[in-house]
Amino acid sequence: MAPRSAAKKQEAPSPMVVLEHFLPYRLNVLASLTSNALAQIYAERFGLSIPAWRVIATLGQYEYRTARDIAAHGVMHKSTVSRAVSALEQRGLIARRPNEDDRREELLQLTEEGREIYEALAPEALAFEERFISVLTEEEQRVLASLIDRLSGHARQMAPEGEAEG
Repeated sequence: MAPRSAAKKQEAPSPMVVLEHFLPYRLNVLASLTSNALAQIYAERFGLSIPAWRVIATLGQYEYRTARDIAAHGVMHKSTVSRAVSALEQRGLIARRPNEDDRREELLQLTEEGREIYEALAPEALAFEERFISVLTEEEQRVLASLIDRLSGHARQMAPEGEAEG
């Protein structure tokens, strides 16, 4: 018969990750659900993918950016941005021009049609956000925004330099 302490050591369960309680998983699920719900607005009306919408939203906010800037801003892999940029350029929604500061890069900006799409979608995106957070009190909304800012900053410090989705 094995000593009692040896039997207890064998029976002790090893730590387990329970996904439904694991914060990184829960945040990922929330982000995916939210992104997919919002995507219904711009996919149905304008035939935009999630990465394409992020490119348009970034250029709508900043007027012009490089693909590398957009990838960093949206925490997207550069190949994802590249595919979205190509599709948007083919549709005539964005245009490229040389970057006078760095000839290896091009600056991207919305065309007139791209700007019209952004201006049509921005109010709907903001209304979606308002509906989404309406289940929280104003104080809870402020706390959530603060917590997201703190966790995002901390995650950026913890993440390997230059890593993005994908």
